[in-house]
Amino acid sequence: MKVFIKRLVVSDFSSNCYIIGCNETKESVVIDPGGDSGLILRILKENDLRLTYIINTHGHIDHIGANSSVKKTTDCEVLLHKEDEKLLTDPVLNLSSLFMRDISIDKADRLLDDEDVIKVGRINLNVIHTPGHTPGSICLRIDRFLFTGDTLFASGVGRTDFPYGSHEALIKSIKTRLLILDGGIIIYPGHGEKSTIEKERLTNPFLT
Repeated sequence: MKVFIKRLVVSDFSSNCYIIGCNETKESVVIDPGGDSGLILRILKENDLRLTYIINTHGHIDHIGANSSVKKTTDCEVLLHKEDEKLLTDPVLNLSSLFMRDISIDKADRLLDDEDVIKVGRINLNVIHTPGHTPGSICLRIDRFLFTGDTLFASGVGRTDFPYGSHEALIKSIKTRLLILDGGIIIYPGHGEKSTIEKERLTNPFLT
């Protein structure tokens, strides 16, 4: 099975938004639409993809900013881990007030938990709960691909100086939930370029 993966760098936060599609059924999911809804919708249309879900890896503004506009146009469902539910509706917790935007977004249509499986066509997205950056931060695994949000970056890890952040929890999540995976798995982070589990296991300065 071939999986359609398109990375878009969106908003003035330069966040990674990923469009994942099943090439057989044309069902798709958008991970972290942080902004630029017009661009996201155009890519979906150009590739004849039908959007089923928006999945937020966590509830910060740079990853949820275009939730409402994309949902309104496509009538898809928004999925988020249950521990980050309150971030969507609270401008202080989702950090939008920090940037003078005060954005409150409707609650998620479905709340996720660890080890949930999200089916999109013939694709299974496996939820891995990785608290630390936020209490409800998740990673999403599709076979050899891992979408890590703001938990793990190429040569970096997520910040923990925001409300409810915990550096101890973040490092524990990475070491016990991610670094134990096969080294050849490709990491697609919430910011920056992709990497692999093996490379981060061996060279990430925050994990040695």
